[in-house]
Amino acid sequence: MSTETLSITSKRTLIEEFCFGAKNGFYLGVERIIPAMILAYVLIMCLKITGIMTIVGTVLGPVMAIFGLPGEAVVSLVAAFFAKAAGASTAASLYAEGVINAAQVTILFPATITMGTLVGHFVRVVVASGTNARWHKLLICIPIIDAVVSMLLVRIILNLMGVSV
Repeated sequence: MSTETLSITSKRTLIEEFCFGAKNGFYLGVERIIPAMILAYVLIMCLKITGIMTIVGTVLGPVMAIFGLPGEAVVSLVAAFFAKAAGASTAASLYAEGVINAAQVTILFPATITMGTLVGHFVRVVVASGTNARWHKLLICIPIIDAVVSMLLVRIILNLMGVSV
């Protein structure tokens, strides 16, 4: 004879739901966002101290100028490649350092979100699901293309609004 147990779940009150969400938001900040911000700051400082930031700015300046950005802004895109929060934090750090202005941060933000965490998502979704290897290059390129298009669109929109980049 089998016995069945019924589990009764009670609905959370508004206060309990709020506290649950606040707790999750706090842990998200502590476990994901703050480490990404620290990584971004350390990355920028290492690049500045070693002089690599100046080299990167000079070499990639002409390419990034297409988007209305200085060459140093590519650091934000590289950081976003590994984590969205790192890309956004790097852009914020570049702004705080005076390397880019508010309009340029606005151009960078959608790109960091669109292609953010590309490496991690690629491994978790594409590789783990067993996607045919012939599509891997395309699946890596699509978010990068999206980032490029978003930066161009935001630059056009800012120009139409009369915001100088």
